[in-house]
Amino acid sequence: MIWLEAVLFGAAVLALALALLLRRARRSGRVRRARRGVRAVEWTAAAAALVLAAAGGLVVWALPPVDFPEPSGGYAVGTTTVQWTDRDRDETWTEDPDDRRTVVAQLWYPAEPGTGTAGAPYLGRTAAEARVVTDAIADGFGLPGSLLSDAARARTRAAAGAAPVRDGAPLPVVVFSPGLGGVRGQNTAWAQELASHGYVVAALDHPFDSAAVVLDDGTVVRGRLSVPEGSEEEDRLVSEWTSIRADDMRLALTRLQEMDADADGPFADRLDPGRVVAAGHSFGGSAALHAAAGDDRFAAVIDIDGFPHEADGLALPRPLLVLVAGRGTGDAVADARYADAVTAALAAADGPSCALTVEGAAHLSFTDAPLYLPPVPSIVGSDGRTRPLATTADATLAFLDAALRDPAADPRAALAPFGATECDS
Repeated sequence: MIWLEAVLFGAAVLALALALLLRRARRSGRVRRARRGVRAVEWTAAAAALVLAAAGGLVVWALPPVDFPEPSGGYAVGTTTVQWTDRDRDETWTEDPDDRRTVVAQLWYPAEPGTGTAGAPYLGRTAAEARVVTDAIADGFGLPGSLLSDAARARTRAAAGAAPVRDGAPLPVVVFSPGLGGVRGQNTAWAQELASHGYVVAALDHPFDSAAVVLDDGTVVRGRLSVPEGSEEEDRLVSEWTSIRADDMRLALTRLQEMDADADGPFADRLDPGRVVAAGHSFGGSAALHAAAGDDRFAAVIDIDGFPHEADGLALPRPLLVLVAGRGTGDAVADARYADAVTAALAAADGPSCALTVEGAAHLSFTDAPLYLPPVPSIVGSDGRTRPLATTADATLAFLDAALRDPAADPRAALAPFGATECDS
């Protein structure tokens, strides 16, 4: 009886918390693109509160144990986390003149089978770090950390500290930036799938932006960003934050090149400096565009459902892929504005560029969220828990293989099987 009452209470709290999360997300704006579709979902969450309170068993439906899909490629997947400091760049978020900008990056890569420790923790190097991160994410929305406890305990399909594969040609690299307040592990399923097909993915934590970043010495850096909706300062802040992230991505590329050149390091001669992609989700997608526009070391760009701020003034490398959530925001004006900005970004690219609309996808469909959030279509799309992850990875791989591995291939043709595509040559 006590167990049942606890389940029922937790279910009601879950549904109420979801409604509060979505209402808060709508107020913040999330730089116009994140947490899309929240208006319709508030009604769904309110109704879910009644249903869940009457049927505690649906808690499992709402918050299932996190089970990452097995990567489909031919390589085992390894992962490691590194910390990089830019000695030439001040940390603008602190007043200490001696502080220098530091980022934390997690690498997923093709690995030698049987090396490393299988089942690396999700969202942190350790279970304790993962709990710090999930608590910070929950706290950012005014929710109890217990709602993300399964995510904090989850294990991935990668082996921690595995040896990078030694055979074959140097590996192409994808530098990834998460959404506003996002963390380096939010696209783990996508990163593992790419790594199993021969790519190295370096995903970044952006201190003072990401919900929580745990540095090597144990220091926890909490996120400080908030967007004043409707404020005249919004455009200035977005430009400033985008610039910081773009510089973080360039720093990551420089450090990766140094790792490749380090004859005594595990990645010596394993990374291909001529095949590097800037990628990001939501706000990170905009940062990827700006990082690549200011650095010709990036050979291509992937913007995953991010508003391409000021893209019409950029000179982008080719090619460019923009993945668009087919469900939209629920706001016709906002969706039209986004469509215009995407068209401008495609026109700014120097060569083949495409926007692929993924039907049924919501904004969070492109992250790991479908694995552990309630399967409400306006939150995580309408294709189930694993199909959105597969679609995102398959389309990305088709684009990358055509852009980086086959000079004769047309990235636009490679994307045709995945849905409605708008291209600009």
